[in-house]
Amino acid sequence: MSNNTKVTKAVIPCAGLGTRFLPITKSLPKELLPVIDKPILQYILDEATQSGIVDVLLVINQSKMAIKNYFSPDFALVSKLQDVGKVKEAELIQQLNNKVNIVFEYQEKPKGSGDAVLYAKKFVGNSPFALAWGDDLMAAKEPVMGQLAVAYEQFGTTIVGVQQILNDDIVKYGVPAVSQQQGRNYQCTEIVEKPPLDKIPSRLASLGRYILHNEIFDEIINSANQNKHNELHLTTALNSLASKGRLWAYDFEGLRFDMGDKLGSCKAIVHFALQRYGDDFKQYLKELI
Repeated sequence: MSNNTKVTKAVIPCAGLGTRFLPITKSLPKELLPVIDKPILQYILDEATQSGIVDVLLVINQSKMAIKNYFSPDFALVSKLQDVGKVKEAELIQQLNNKVNIVFEYQEKPKGSGDAVLYAKKFVGNSPFALAWGDDLMAAKEPVMGQLAVAYEQFGTTIVGVQQILNDDIVKYGVPAVSQQQGRNYQCTEIVEKPPLDKIPSRLASLGRYILHNEIFDEIINSANQNKHNELHLTTALNSLASKGRLWAYDFEGLRFDMGDKLGSCKAIVHFALQRYGDDFKQYLKELI
């Protein structure tokens, strides 16, 4: 086990099929779908850099080379923009590569949620790391990965980002059972995936952000023995940690948008449009309604 508590690396799995957003995801990765003028994935990378992350691993597949192209330097475009006096636009393109070091791994075939995480083993070494699912977009004063990193520094164990969900939508998520609470922190005894409403262990839902201790890799590998299809499930690995007293949840502050859901995507666009265009956009919505 590593004693290092500083979180400077993040992993973002991007190899999903994006079937909920067909037909557009037939040719465009869902992670590149725009929220105004930036793709979802860029917002997540911004959250990472604001949290002190300096190295990011994007796990993609061969059909998602557009992601690698988007985040690769384009010197010809920058030069062309500069030549025609579009200095600000050139800076925007350059910033994609200046904020964080991005590397790629290729997932040949998805084999469960833990499989993509396992691709990060060499990348993170003995360090803790942030894990962010590309379906979850956050809007928060303090970046969510950073909030979880502070909790990790306190407990030194894997941290699951959660929020309270008081309506019936809670059945769509992983729901932790908890044994004790310290402020916004909860010690987890188990995470139940998509429980029926009459059997939810709490009102906390896991919402796509984690800080993972590097011991998670051994737990993921061992989880294959508990699945007849030999799949690698992150929740099984997390539950193994929970049984050892090594799993905490942090109730993070901020808004979370489900970008795998079309209505969730619309809500995110409206939220960020209000932030950017303020009263003008608010007036438009009033007139529209």
